This record gives sequence, structure tokens and C-alpha cells, in this order.
Amino acid sequence: MSDAPGRKTASPQPEDLQRQARQHIDSLRAAGVEWVPRGAPLTVERPDTPNPNTGVSAGSGGSTPAAAHELFADTLSSANDGLSLEQRRHELQVLAERVSQCTRCSELASTRTQTVFGVGKIEPEICFIGEAPGADEDAQGEPFVGAAGQLLNRIIIACGMKREEVYICNILRCRPPGNRLPLPHEASSCREFLERQLELVRPRFICALGACAAQNLLGTTAPIGRLRGQFQDYRGIPVLCTYHPAYLLRSPDKKKDVWEDMKKLLRRLGRPVP
Repeated sequence: MSDAPGRKTASPQPEDLQRQARQHIDSLRAAGVEWVPRGAPLTVERPDTPNPNTGVSAGSGGSTPAAAHELFADTLSSANDGLSLEQRRHELQVLAERVSQCTRCSELASTRTQTVFGVGKIEPEICFIGEAPGADEDAQGEPFVGAAGQLLNRIIIACGMKREEVYICNILRCRPPGNRLPLPHEASSCREFLERQLELVRPRFICALGACAAQNLLGTTAPIGRLRGQFQDYRGIPVLCTYHPAYLLRSPDKKKDVWEDMKKLLRRLGRPVP
């Protein structure tokens, strides 16, 4: 590649890119920025890897994609993993306060009683994610405390765990009027909070409850019947999708399917299946 006639620009070396990334992160920190949302993976050229389509290496004029996080792994790790457990607990409180003041979705902000952030253990084995708070959750400020929440509690207990040993949250942090499904722009507006929440909580596994939670988390339109029972991926975290407890209250015959899903999850966790 040339930027002037007769003169070529040398390709940046990995150490140069890492240094620039660190300098950029340092400048953000100096400006008071504590975190930034993670973007989609980028591609960079790796000099000596042949292009699978052309057989030509990048150093020979071809181009081969390589995950950018391979170059920036140390930098990103230090930025995301530098917080202690107590610092992450504090950051979750700060984030919850931000959420409580959010008015991005005017209809939700004007009709809610309060926001419903999330509860549970930091670094749990499982994080359960639902779609949105209901009437009981809106009144109490805690996710899954109504009838569906009681059923979720029984599912957790059946897995040999306690509610306080897992983390529970929703795609939305406000109750949609009439308990309707979250609208796309509402889920998009709340996405930043969900992503940061998961970065701070760091669950080993995620269990997405219902089609709305699964589709929004994974960015797919596949039906829950196709997604359930299989492990998906969210930023390196295994995700198991299953039916929402509220659906089980209407269709109790599906409870056996959810239990099969939970057994798969327990086996992946290396826990005994009751």
C-alpha cells in the first residue's frame, strides 16, 4: 500500500498497535471515562498467513483476517479484568443508579414505578435472563418475584442451587405497559446496560428464558423451539436457551423440556444432576 507516488508505508507491527491501544485507553481514563461498550470483532492483516481464497500471504500483497483481540488481548484484559470484586460490586451500584434515572424510552419511563436492575451473586455459575419486569417486579424493584419468579425459584432449587447463588436480570429494566413484549428500540436502548452488567457480573453460563430474551441477547430471529436445548455463545460465555417460566404456567406440559435443558446445563457445569 502506498500513500505517495514511489513511496510505500510500512505495515504497523503488533507491538505498535498494542502501544497505541494502551495510549488511547490511558487517555480515556485520564478524561474520566471508566468503560466503553465492546464493539464487534475487527479483522487485521497477519503477515505470514496465507489467504484461504487466494493462497497468497498478507506479506506478499494479499490479506488474511486475524482476530483483533489476539493483538489487543493483554490490553483489553487489563481494561476489563483490572477491577476487584468489591470494585465491580461498586460499579454495579453506580450502573443501577444510572439505570434508575434513565428516560431513553419515554413511554416506559412515564409508566414505570421504578426500574428493575438485577439481583444475585457476582461471578455466579449461572445468570438467568428474562425479557422484562412484570407488575410484581415493577412494584418490588426485583426481577422474577411474581408467579413466574416462584416457579423459577423451584427450578433453581431443583438444580441443587439457591436463588442467592445465581444472578437474575432482564433484557429491559422497565416494565412495558400491560406487560407487552419489549419493542426493538426499547431493547436496543437498554442493551448498553445489559452488556455492562454482564461484564461486571461475569457469569460462567447464561440461561436465556424465553424467545424474547434469547433473540435479543443473541441477535437472532430463530424461534425458541429451535434455540432451546442447544448451547449458543455470547462473547465467549455459553448460553443455554429454554422456555420462560411464565410460559410453563400456561403450558405445564413443557416443564419436562425445561428440566431436560437444565440437566444439560448442570452436566456442562460439572454439577450432579438431582
